[in-house]
Amino acid sequence: MPEQTMREMREHMTRTVDVLKVGLAKVQTGRANPAMVEDVVVEYYGAPTPLKQLATIAAPDPNLLVIQPYDKTQMESVEKAILAADLGLNPANDGKVIRVKIPKLSEERRQELVRVIKAKGEESKVALRNIRRDANDRLDRMKNDGDISEDEHRKRRDKTDDAVHEFSKTVDQLVADKGQQLQTI
Repeated sequence: MPEQTMREMREHMTRTVDVLKVGLAKVQTGRANPAMVEDVVVEYYGAPTPLKQLATIAAPDPNLLVIQPYDKTQMESVEKAILAADLGLNPANDGKVIRVKIPKLSEERRQELVRVIKAKGEESKVALRNIRRDANDRLDRMKNDGDISEDEHRKRRDKTDDAVHEFSKTVDQLVADKGQQLQTI
């Protein structure tokens, strides 16, 4: 039973780090990345649909995204959705594909994005600590119910602390790497 608690805690922590990776991939770095627009919601025949389900998104150049909707009648809807998403991007429609030029980032914008990614990192660390707290609560209940001994309880709690430190280092590294990527011109 304590093994299951530890396994579930680590799985939950891994998912938390994965969510952070996805979130950081969507932060604009001045380079074209399909992840920047793939979750933009497009009104498709009355149903809100993510852009990645409606079109092929490619980044042929470091500063250009090319979006090719499967349904050519939806070109205007896709354009409107990108503009409405307030990403600071201006799509250009040539009738066949939508080209989105990725603007270069100003120094001020870079600093703002670094603050944003640090905040995302901190949110992830808080989530990791909450996961640890939940696991520790379960271990406390097991000890109080007599399912595990005092020594086993102490050893498992130390392992939860080690896991938080391990995953926090991973979060710090991801944030540092993304910050470095933002600072490189």
